Amino acid sequence: MGKEHQISILSGDTDAEKDRIASLIGTEDRVYFQQKPSDKLNHIRNLQTEGKHIMMIGDGLNDAGALKQSEVGIVIAQDHNNFSPACDAILSTDSFSKFSSYIRYIKQSKWIIFGAFVLAFIYNAVGLSFAVAGNLSLVIAAILMPLSSISVVVYGVLSSFVLFKFNLKK
Repeated sequence: MGKEHQISILSGDTDAEKDRIASLIGTEDRVYFQQKPSDKLNHIRNLQTEGKHIMMIGDGLNDAGALKQSEVGIVIAQDHNNFSPACDAILSTDSFSKFSSYIRYIKQSKWIIFGAFVLAFIYNAVGLSFAVAGNLSLVIAAILMPLSSISVVVYGVLSSFVLFKFNLKK
């Protein structure tokens, strides 16, 4: 994930794997076992009172409270039909190896949104200048208006697709 993020492990399991998991994240300080759902929820609330923004990744119903409390909740599920109303996203267990690519994609997606706003602004500024000058008939304006929406949507879809494919190759 990078040095700008802190990783904590909150598990309801026993601590039999504590040393191995601690070696994966580089510290034993943020590895907690035998956690009840209320413990996970309270841990997230405590971090939020410190001003931290939380992305929770869970795999079961016992994570629902913590998933809902976090700013971003992601469920890892084997079955695509599993659904947790407390989460913001569902990620297949088969896709978890690409998790860092998804995070990179999400961070870069804000530029697609910014680009869509710029495209819409330019389109409307040009159209408005023609309309104010009296060089745009009502019929042409009625045709161009939905075309502006369609062009912004097409831009968003194509840009998202290209960005997604680019990030999966990294």
